[in-house]
Amino acid sequence: MHRLRQALAHYLPAVGIFVGFVLLWQLAVSVFDIREYLLPSPGAVLQAMVSQEIPWLQHAWITAVEILGAFVLAGASGVLLGMAIAWSPGLSRALTPFLVFVNTLPKVAIAPLFLMWLGYGILPNMLIGALIGFFPVVINTAVGLTQIDQDLVDLGRVFSAPKWKVFLKIRIPNAYPYILSALKVTATSAVVGAIVGEFVASQKGLGYVIITTQSSMNTPAAFAALVWISLLGLLLYGLVAGLSRLLAPWAEDRAG
Repeated sequence: MHRLRQALAHYLPAVGIFVGFVLLWQLAVSVFDIREYLLPSPGAVLQAMVSQEIPWLQHAWITAVEILGAFVLAGASGVLLGMAIAWSPGLSRALTPFLVFVNTLPKVAIAPLFLMWLGYGILPNMLIGALIGFFPVVINTAVGLTQIDQDLVDLGRVFSAPKWKVFLKIRIPNAYPYILSALKVTATSAVVGAIVGEFVASQKGLGYVIITTQSSMNTPAAFAALVWISLLGLLLYGLVAGLSRLLAPWAEDRAG
């Protein structure tokens, strides 16, 4: 019962805000008599989400694979680059300006180039999502590895621990909260990147559904696709949050 009360206290405000938003949405549609092609009611969106006219599971599966692939690529490359920056000041001076340059590039403009180089399919959408989401992981990893209590580093030196061992045993555990915090941001960025890729050119996926339904003025289906996208993003974010509580519970306790 105690855990149940804790869970309710933790999640009830978020659920309340969501329910309140849906009620206000329904109220606005009813009071102002907004036409469905402009703003469908929550009931119409829910009906579209379970409609058999669109193969939702097939499109959601494609988008989920793209999002997960983008997240894994962004996380792995970001952690490795952040470790390289923290390991060597020379590498930091060489890599940081280039990474900032890449991050400032407009991703929507790069997406057609990826599609031209790699063709249609899941891979270019993964790469676009990874490109959008990797930079926060790089920066947070580097900060977590360098912003550390100097006494801990000195303790390792007292015991004649080599640099790699200090890095592995002291610096990396210290960076867990920073990395996991960045991965939460990347979980949402990967969703954006995958959908951007599907908007540019695709024949499957939830982004493709949005484009096709907008052209036919099927606004409830477009909103339904947005809800499915949000659910995928929430699921990935929840998985990262669970991993964060597992690997760095002390950080989660401080945040809570």
